Amino acid sequence: MSTVHLIDGHVWIFRAYFSLPAMQAPDGTPTFAAYGFTNTLLKYLADAAPGHLGVCFDYALTSFRNDLDPGYKADRSDAPPDLEPQFDLCVEAAQALGIATFEVEGYEADDVIATLTHQLAPRRARVVVVSSDKDLSQLVREDGSVVLHDNARGTTLDADGVRGKFGVDPAQIPDYLGLVGDAVDCLPGVPGVGPKGAAAVLGRFGRIDAVPADPDAWDGVEVRGAGRLAARIAEHRERALFTRQLATVVRSVPGVKARLRDLRTGPPDPERVHALCSRLGWQGIEERMLGSG
Repeated sequence: MSTVHLIDGHVWIFRAYFSLPAMQAPDGTPTFAAYGFTNTLLKYLADAAPGHLGVCFDYALTSFRNDLDPGYKADRSDAPPDLEPQFDLCVEAAQALGIATFEVEGYEADDVIATLTHQLAPRRARVVVVSSDKDLSQLVREDGSVVLHDNARGTTLDADGVRGKFGVDPAQIPDYLGLVGDAVDCLPGVPGVGPKGAAAVLGRFGRIDAVPADPDAWDGVEVRGAGRLAARIAEHRERALFTRQLATVVRSVPGVKARLRDLRTGPPDPERVHALCSRLGWQGIEERMLGSG
């Protein structure tokens, strides 16, 4: 069975942007986030030695979800001026290393990863989704064919790991987020419903739609203040369902299709690597990029 690693590229880009000191190319183009992304990618190639790999990017900082809810990720609607030009540099660096890249207008990297996973897992491929985004826990499969790896923490979640962390099955993650919300994506949940309450409610009723408004029907829900929670979920049910919709990844992004051979990790392209590093003034990293294959 082949293992395919699908990387959420924007997680690495933002982490590098907020952790590294400013760097510029000779022409003044900021490069520090792209440099950090490339370093992380090179380390991952060295440590994991993936035979099949794809890096997925957000096409923009907005997506179809912003059309549904203008408040979605409202704090990230515009990229900082010194970050904006670095997204394309990250794509260019990955491609120079012989790695397949994916991005689709109107969709997030999460959706592209979900679509590729949906295509590859049934083909007897094991998929390692590389991201710290808890939304992607919903892709984890009970049979172990899809796991979620947090590269920064060095942790990998299978289905039991998702249950241990969130208290719900992987398939229930959108409902879980519908109840607790997601501060990272500026999505409100149901006021007064925390992680333990959400896990208890979903453990008993399965989905938000099935949660009864009548607290007398909450027998078996081991949570304090069941009557109060029942009232709050009933009052905010529509918002919870809408948040669930926004938190549900798309598994059929138009135009995304890849076979295993398309994701085979190729050797770096010496000409592209040299051209990129020369243009950006990346003297120290060129040798590592050329040796990554």
